[in-house]
Amino acid sequence: MIATLQKENEIYTARYERQLHHSSEEVWAMLTDNDKLQQWFTELEVVDLRKDGLIKFDMQDGTFIDMKILDYEPLKILAFEWDKDIARFELYPSSGGCQLIFIETLSSFTEQTIKDLAGWHVCLDVVQALLDGQTVASRDESWKTWYVSYKELLNGLIK
Repeated sequence: MIATLQKENEIYTARYERQLHHSSEEVWAMLTDNDKLQQWFTELEVVDLRKDGLIKFDMQDGTFIDMKILDYEPLKILAFEWDKDIARFELYPSSGGCQLIFIETLSSFTEQTIKDLAGWHVCLDVVQALLDGQTVASRDESWKTWYVSYKELLNGLIK
């Protein structure tokens, strides 16, 4: 399901929701355990898992970007800087698993915004597939498909 775009007080958010048939503990490990994190987002590394802690983004050119953890509640909330935006994961236990909500707070709309939204969509699909013991055939092909969808969603907002 495509993310929903919301506007409140001049701030936009993209909200993704996934109902997963896995415990909050299993999903949390996918978000915070570096071995599991590497399976779906190879550029991210949790360095200091706490509020005001640190996540590093590997630019794949020998440089890294430090991203401060803005909000943290074990097994429930992980939010961190994402350039000028905020990436926020929320977990809610539910019958038969948990609900994963991912919210990106958007400071502006650029071509990179479309790429990021499609990328987050594919990442969440990969997390779900990995938890289910499956693989995603082609992340690139999936990304290309979602890129078109997110470009349509943001039509008229890109500057």
